[in-house]
Amino acid sequence: MKQTNRRDFIRNAGMAGTVLLLSQSEIFALNKSKNKLPKWKGFNLLDFFSPDPTNTRGDTPEEYFKWMQDWGFDFVRLPMAYPYYLKFDRSRNILPSEVRSINVEATDKIENLVHMAHKHNLHVSLNLHRAPGYCINAGFHEPYNLWTDQQAEDDFCFHWEFWANKFKNTSHKKISFDLLNEPSWRDDMNDQLGKKTALPGNVYRKAVAAAVDKIRGVNKKHLIIADGNNVGNNVTPELTDLPVAQSCRGYNPGFISHHKASWAFKDAENMPDPTWPLTRNEQTYDRQSLEKYYQPWIELAKSGVGVHCGECGCFNRTPHEVFLSWFKDVLEVLSENGIGFALWEFSGSFGLLNSGRKDVEYENWFGQKLDRKLLSLLQSV
Repeated sequence: MKQTNRRDFIRNAGMAGTVLLLSQSEIFALNKSKNKLPKWKGFNLLDFFSPDPTNTRGDTPEEYFKWMQDWGFDFVRLPMAYPYYLKFDRSRNILPSEVRSINVEATDKIENLVHMAHKHNLHVSLNLHRAPGYCINAGFHEPYNLWTDQQAEDDFCFHWEFWANKFKNTSHKKISFDLLNEPSWRDDMNDQLGKKTALPGNVYRKAVAAAVDKIRGVNKKHLIIADGNNVGNNVTPELTDLPVAQSCRGYNPGFISHHKASWAFKDAENMPDPTWPLTRNEQTYDRQSLEKYYQPWIELAKSGVGVHCGECGCFNRTPHEVFLSWFKDVLEVLSENGIGFALWEFSGSFGLLNSGRKDVEYENWFGQKLDRKLLSLLQSV
């Protein structure tokens, strides 16, 4: 059951009568920071994360949603790879002509998971982690480039119009559309050995605006979120006049969040164990540096643009106490400014359950390995 402290109880009780008289947009505006988005707290679920439906994390059981609800969480984000729900010959690279070949059985599976989450009063944010022509991850050959090819943008819009229609009559209180995970230049477009760099704002805006038009053409009240530029790190001023919220990340500094993660650092195994606060490469990272990092996002929320942290957390190779100490500061900076968060992930190497950490005394939770200290931290903010 969700634990409520005395301050929260008094605040909620005082607001209850007023909320009944307000519209959803006004309810959003009640947030202390004027953040237009609710301060959602929850998790990413990776059922549809892989472009290969035969190589997935497995299906999320309904009991996970029940536990989330019982523990006081209200949000799940579903990062999807669009090839997961297509029909095409997977023995070769996908063709541009196949990018709209929807597999109804697969999309029904996604829809069923959304409804299961709704059953437990969880808001669901659908996200294209891999969109036509772009993904932050390798592992699949894109037939074109979202940032340079009009067909890729058209197909990007096709997919969002599809999902907008799938949930045409679902309230924006229950579902949102997170357009594209962590935009940046693609590795094959960068100058520095695959180093991710920010997109020109007008290039990102073009794709976002086109998708917004398609989604809002289906339902003008659909709630739309755009991830920050430069792999989710940067506020995107070019989007602030559009009817979209923006999503930041809770991975700063990567020396802690992705310690010894082979996909994030070269020679990862030789990385020295971090501390918190941390000094690395003559730069100091501490609570003050976090406040500076998030200040543009805080100002964005105050300006009237909705802000949420769509991903945050820490790989299981970081010493647990260092992780918790750092993450407490991250979550407090966000929470004190009315910004919610979604842990990457619920069960797995970044997760609340079954993280595989070697320095945690897990609690046996119905056969799952629960990180009780992490759960307590997530509930406390």
